[in-house]
Amino acid sequence: MSEPHVEVTSELIQRYLGLTQAARDKATPLFPSESDEGKRLAIMMEMADSYASDAKWFVEQGDLVRAFGAINYAHAWIDCAVKIGLMDGHGDDEMFTLP
Repeated sequence: MSEPHVEVTSELIQRYLGLTQAARDKATPLFPSESDEGKRLAIMMEMADSYASDAKWFVEQGDLVRAFGAINYAHAWIDCAVKIGLMDGHGDDEMFTLP
């Protein structure tokens, strides 16, 4: 088991940015984009993408604490979409909280 993190570092943020991008790439929609579910999913993914973008901006500003918070929010939006059945997490129970 790895040692616990005691501070937010640039390396930690980069790791979570990569993990969140991998989650965004892996999870796939379960409904057509024009369906009600697809429209709700689009809103959720817009939120995920906005928070990921915010995280990158916070990193540029040197604000690693807010960057860490933002990237975790981004991943949570993706994870939620998998959990409630709008996206398929393809059995990855390390990247997602599966239904």
